[in-house]
Amino acid sequence: MKKDATLAQIKAEKVIALIRADSPDGLLDCAKALAAGGLNSIEVTMTTPGAIRMLEKATAELPNFNYGLGTVLDAATARAGILAGAKFIVTPAVCLDVIETCRRYSIPVFCGALTPTEILRAWEAGADAVKVFPAEFFGPAYIKSVKAPFPQIDMVPTGGVNENNVGDFLKAGAYAVAAGSSLVDGKAFKEKNWAAITAKAKAFAAAVAAV
Repeated sequence: MKKDATLAQIKAEKVIALIRADSPDGLLDCAKALAAGGLNSIEVTMTTPGAIRMLEKATAELPNFNYGLGTVLDAATARAGILAGAKFIVTPAVCLDVIETCRRYSIPVFCGALTPTEILRAWEAGADAVKVFPAEFFGPAYIKSVKAPFPQIDMVPTGGVNENNVGDFLKAGAYAVAAGSSLVDGKAFKEKNWAAITAKAKAFAAAVAAV
């Protein structure tokens, strides 16, 4: 999937599932469950044991799914993720060398930031969108406030997003959102309750469609 196609898919669906998994098999099944609910983008975090190997296996078996690598802190990790098949990269903070690496490989990068200064710095450095994190402490009102002086900056609030407030974040001007346990519940994942995850994905998709 080319860069423009990756960004177009995320922009259309509006929701990235943020997950941590213990095995590649769980990740694949989770991806299928999310896709059944209408969501086709997953961010696998580097805090997950064996994340790179897991990503490599998952992208080989589901090449059309939109897998990304998150919690990326340096250029070497970004490059390893890209070579493993990541279609986008996410950082938790402003990591300029990661942005540079992603631009070199023509891979979308969502750079973490919170304050207006950080948000502008990340965007001017070349981030395709700014991951506003942690969003749960300020909510949709904060996105609306920072979008006022920065209407040109695409923002992806992360943290505290659920099916009940995702519409509010989008109405406030968010480009997309990333959702963790509110979308992929840890208990459901551990118990392989994929039907529950599909149901959550459908709830998110319906909330997006209602905006």
